[in-house]
Amino acid sequence: MRPILHRLLIALLLLPFAAAGCSTSTSDTQSSDVSAEASDEKLQVLTTFLPVYLFTKAVAGDAADVEILIQPGTEVHDYQSTPDDVRVIAEADVLVQNGLNIEEFLDSTIESAQNSELVIINASENIDPVGELSPVVFPDGESGEDAHGYSEEAAGEDDQSEEVAAAGEESAADDPDHEGESTSGVHARAENPHVWLDPLLAIQQVETIRDGLIELDPDNAETYDANAAAYIEELQALNTEFEQRLGSYSDRTFISFHDAFPYLAERYNLQQVAIVAIPEDSLSPADIQETVEVVEEYDVKALFGEPGVDNGLLQSLSQDLGIELQTLDPLEAGELDPQYYFTAMNQNLEALETAFQ
Repeated sequence: MRPILHRLLIALLLLPFAAAGCSTSTSDTQSSDVSAEASDEKLQVLTTFLPVYLFTKAVAGDAADVEILIQPGTEVHDYQSTPDDVRVIAEADVLVQNGLNIEEFLDSTIESAQNSELVIINASENIDPVGELSPVVFPDGESGEDAHGYSEEAAGEDDQSEEVAAAGEESAADDPDHEGESTSGVHARAENPHVWLDPLLAIQQVETIRDGLIELDPDNAETYDANAAAYIEELQALNTEFEQRLGSYSDRTFISFHDAFPYLAERYNLQQVAIVAIPEDSLSPADIQETVEVVEEYDVKALFGEPGVDNGLLQSLSQDLGIELQTLDPLEAGELDPQYYFTAMNQNLEALETAFQ
């Protein structure tokens, strides 16, 4: 056979394979493009901190891309935003926050992000908080605390606080009992934000997040609804477990060094005494004296610190008082898995039950 003819025959035999190879390559490229496009089409959801992330991720599943702004273990109460925070907010479709003033940095950060399309879901919407935004007058040099020990010092910096202070001045001027008193100690009563530690209030937060995502992304409504229903079922079971195991300890008192548990205490007929508002607050001699008095008055069997906090002073105090130092987790640090909520809350239940025995 002539060499030229031979080469032509080989070329003809190889042509289908070459065509198939080209077809596969094109298909792979198209598939990759479609996958990238599908990812881009997903709702981009940004959450503020751990419990908000856990609830949102549980509802969204894989139907939306869910990210967290404040990494677990970072102090939330006095968090300062970064340029990266501004960037991710600028790129998000949705921002889910806890609300109740725990994310104080958000307003200015959102303003800096200049994302006019951003939708904000307030997970605590329609939840009645512990504490009220009402004027409270204290003598000079004293800081106010509400009935649950929640610090009210940080009030007078925004317009609302100035209005409250002005109202306090008028009230003090009209009240003969406060005649001649300075009103520099007027503070607005702050809401306690730790609603997620009550399983039934957590259900309300999950429902609010679900409804917000469905409104924004109706194509995935069935997924959001089904995911939320499954998670709510677990939360209801958790609440039942708390009720059954703590039911015989009604009105028992526990001492915490973070005012994170008034909602949990109220739900299960317990009494929380919070010595300080947040664990970073230094214990004063007055705080230590109060701890001693509460331990004696209510026959308290344990003090409660929390994970990730240096509890050296609490350890010494518990030893001096002859009682145990245990841990209650406020879920501001932990794993980025929606099931972590139940792990931590079951550990909290076991700690409380043990302390009350």
